[in-house]
Amino acid sequence: MHAPSKTARSLVVTAAAATMTVCVAQPVPVQATTTPVSALTAPATAPVTAPAIPDTPAGRQLRWLLDAATRPPVPESELAQHFTAGFLKEIPAATINQILAAFRGMRLERLTQAQQTALIALVTAGGTAYEVLLGVDAAGLIGSLQFRAPAPRSWAELDERLRKAAPQAGFVAAELTKNGDCRPVHSIAADKVRPLGSMFKLYVLGAVAEAVERGEFGWNTQLTIEPELKSLPSGQLQDRPDGSKVSVLEAAKLMISISDNTAADLLIHKVGRKAVERTTRAWGGHDKRNAPFLTTREMFVLKGVDYPRYAKKYRSLSTTKKRAYLDEVVAKVPLSSFAMWSAPRELDTLEWYGSPADVCQAYAGLTKLRDAHVGQALSINDGGLGLDPSQWPTVWYKGGSEPGVLDVGYLARMKDGRTYVVAAMASDPDAPFSEAQLGQELVGLARGAFTLVKED
Repeated sequence: MHAPSKTARSLVVTAAAATMTVCVAQPVPVQATTTPVSALTAPATAPVTAPAIPDTPAGRQLRWLLDAATRPPVPESELAQHFTAGFLKEIPAATINQILAAFRGMRLERLTQAQQTALIALVTAGGTAYEVLLGVDAAGLIGSLQFRAPAPRSWAELDERLRKAAPQAGFVAAELTKNGDCRPVHSIAADKVRPLGSMFKLYVLGAVAEAVERGEFGWNTQLTIEPELKSLPSGQLQDRPDGSKVSVLEAAKLMISISDNTAADLLIHKVGRKAVERTTRAWGGHDKRNAPFLTTREMFVLKGVDYPRYAKKYRSLSTTKKRAYLDEVVAKVPLSSFAMWSAPRELDTLEWYGSPADVCQAYAGLTKLRDAHVGQALSINDGGLGLDPSQWPTVWYKGGSEPGVLDVGYLARMKDGRTYVVAAMASDPDAPFSEAQLGQELVGLARGAFTLVKED
């Protein structure tokens, strides 16, 4: 239900792993490596010869970064000599030192791209491989820095890494044909239905766009943020004053780009629950558990308020009675006593459902609408994919998560018009994931998949 939609100005740190993606002001252009690499591990006794680092502005900062990762915490005064003021204003020294500590002792394996002001390096830390994308400004100070999982070099490597990443996983890489059909290029359990998390919002966006096309309301139509329609984060709209107005377009953009739950619920309320159900079915989502199509607020009540009281009652009802129960009981339950669950909860009974193939069909349905506002909403956040924009000028993204669920879905279009969809879905009914660690891996696999489909 909470989608990890990290923008280029975000930073995540966890005890298990760290992901750093910071681009203050304009990111320094770094071409994506054309030779993505798999995880590297070297025997402890193997002789280590440090790769040569070029004596360029970017190379000098990489040399410093490798040294700094051996001795955190680094004094603020020293950090100020290596990062731009804008970077340090956005990311405090304490947070940078957390990242350096998470990558303590990282070792350079090789450079995969090297320019005067930008580079991509492969490093290993704690037995895991990462790509480091580093860019400097005109003064030679670090203005952009990203650690990410390397892309797989083959479908076999992708399959192996995905199976290691999660006990239950599905994947599809498909080309969208000119008539809007999904032509699978590579897949793993692509038709197996799994929890969607916030990827259900693709169907909400589609239902809204279809209603706009029918003339039922417009993108500029104003929605009222009423207290009974407010949900919980992720998002921003839940913090706006009661009675505030937001346009359909702004709500759609927030729903997709930052996975705003209140925005999603406002749009479901506006277009109608059954309209979303119709769009879901029309686009291949036939799982009966999607009816009634829950709002995020309803899901929070069922799973997080006096659990399992409301959930148990809801599950015992027929579809028709479930609709009445949502309107007559669940809608009146306050969220003030909500408690977030930390372990996987009712993943097979209370969620939104679809397969990787269904996600591809949803993206296909959105492209068929040919509404520029749809593309605007889906293009704001690329989910950390980082494809070369000169080759892939259009990238759409939506992801989703809750304890035990982590999904990513992308559509990318090449400059020659060829369009591909990549969706990876992971679930574990027994234990939560480390979102930073698994999320980084899924994004790396997706990035590699776009290179592999282009080559097939």
